[in-house]
Amino acid sequence: YNGHGLNEFVPQRTAAYISQHDVHIGEMTVRETLAFSARCQGVGSRYDMLSELSRREKAANIKPDPDIDVYMKAISTEGQEYSISTDYVLKILGLDICADTMVGDEMLRGISGGQRKRVTTGEMLVGPANALFMDEISTGLDSSTTFQIVSSLRQYVHIMNGTAVISLLQPAPETYDLFDDIILISDGQVVYHGPREYVLDFFESMGFKCPERKGVADFLQEV
Repeated sequence: YNGHGLNEFVPQRTAAYISQHDVHIGEMTVRETLAFSARCQGVGSRYDMLSELSRREKAANIKPDPDIDVYMKAISTEGQEYSISTDYVLKILGLDICADTMVGDEMLRGISGGQRKRVTTGEMLVGPANALFMDEISTGLDSSTTFQIVSSLRQYVHIMNGTAVISLLQPAPETYDLFDDIILISDGQVVYHGPREYVLDFFESMGFKCPERKGVADFLQEV
């Protein structure tokens, strides 16, 4: 597992599954929901990230930004720093504008569908998991909202050096272009797994050529 044995880490705290269904307590605000999730999961320790950052700064003779330095030291300590981790995720997912709004449900007016989907994702992001598995998170969302969410997740996993496996139904071309790697599955068998930029060349070598003016994602699903 990335150079480590199974006895060197806790799999349950390494990976998180995000369902396509949004299940929340409608009376809680967005901030309360994420803070509660962080307390349940534990925010994890970031000592390895902090030490690596310090090492690179020293090697490059860079004086650390005081604000960033304070922030990194705060999230690197376990215990009372849930609020900092929560605020960070709120900002990344664009939920800071509705942080103190109730989530809501069928009987209680609250945040929008797109924001609710981001809350579902944020509940797992505040935990210690580095691998995220997301099941059709675009269900019930328009293409613009899906693009924003996937863009936020891409930014998050690149910054935190994590992994996100996302299944989407008919993604828009601009959403498809955000992915680093593609996994194409047919009848339970992996047809292609590799970098996004090589997928067309691979299928062309197999005799399947993408027609002009056709979206790559649509072409792959038809194949």
